[in-house]
Amino acid sequence: MKQSSNERVRAARSTDELARLTAEFDRESVIDEFHALSPASRRRWTKVKRKPGRPRKGQGVRVISVSVERALLARSDALARKMGVTRAGLIERGLKAVLAAQGEQ
Repeated sequence: MKQSSNERVRAARSTDELARLTAEFDRESVIDEFHALSPASRRRWTKVKRKPGRPRKGQGVRVISVSVERALLARSDALARKMGVTRAGLIERGLKAVLAAQGEQ
């Protein structure tokens, strides 16, 4: 099927238009167009890059290493799953209960 002259003109126009619209992507280097971030932009970029992390509780948390007998740990993990809390959450509850029993806040 032959193209009419109007179709050829339209195809050429759309090709020219496409070339014009995509010309910016044909350049070798655009490094000269970049500049240092402003302090506000730097803060925004740092905030975006930061990983979410854990939500802050109270005065923050401290990671510790504790030795626990294996059978006790297994029972504790089973209870934590049953209660729908994490191991750390169960330990936190236990520490608070012991402190409250001793009259500590």
